[in-house]
Amino acid sequence: MTASQKAVFSALGAIALWATLAPVGVRLSHLPPFLSTGCALLIGSLVALPWSGFQWRLAIVPASTLLLGIYGLFGFHFLLFLALRTAPAVEANLVNYLWPLLIVVLAPMFHKGARLHWRQLVAALAGFSGAVLAITGGRVIEFQFSAGYWAALASAIVWATYSLMTQRVPAFHTAAIGSFGLASGLLSLACHFVLEAPVMLSTNDALLLTWMGLGPLGLAFYLWDAALKKGRAQQIGLLSFLTPLGSTVLLLLDRQEALTAAVACAGVLIVGGAWLGRSVSNEAANDPYFETPAKPN
Repeated sequence: MTASQKAVFSALGAIALWATLAPVGVRLSHLPPFLSTGCALLIGSLVALPWSGFQWRLAIVPASTLLLGIYGLFGFHFLLFLALRTAPAVEANLVNYLWPLLIVVLAPMFHKGARLHWRQLVAALAGFSGAVLAITGGRVIEFQFSAGYWAALASAIVWATYSLMTQRVPAFHTAAIGSFGLASGLLSLACHFVLEAPVMLSTNDALLLTWMGLGPLGLAFYLWDAALKKGRAQQIGLLSFLTPLGSTVLLLLDRQEALTAAVACAGVLIVGGAWLGRSVSNEAANDPYFETPAKPN
């Protein structure tokens, strides 16, 4: 299996785990968001131990790299929660899902060898259109100005730039994601104690938080980092539009509702866009002037 294929499978693994976040989040919607996120990130930081072969030193990174990790994991969630509190949830979620499109468009600014081909832009727009269909179910959404939209856009910019900048800092082991999660989890809990009312967790809450921490807010981040280290950011960004589609499908299944035509059309747009972008990536791989991504440890 080539490095590019490993990157695709790692990205798909992260996307599959992120897709489970929606149904789990619905079941935990009675909990304050900073509390659930903080607990999950702290649990997710423990994934670094088996990932590193229980060599905890591999999770240690320079302060600048740690700040980048906090910027990504904590900054993304903080701004997203702010957006969801100050803007309608569906509209804020749509704005937030600009991050895969931003990864595709901004990659040439961060990666010297990356180029933005017109087919990649078309593929990204098709993927975003599919995400809109999946999230809205084909309903017309009316945007009215709200400061929350700026927070949603900022959260999208944070995740896109964090994902691209991880390849610009000194190479670090993927186990360092545990350090990012630990620091971000502690900051999230600090926000909970300052901004939210305390609550008691039930046994079911604890089990769901454990899954959230081990899966979508844990292993998914490690797989995402591994994918970015081995593959091309633009191809991975196009695949990321599968996240809202997967979330919608799992929510419908969890509610025992039928799949709709809008969801089917969303799938065609997203998969078609990913295929179109993949064909460009294959051409780039055969281009001697196209820089191969670095492969840090």
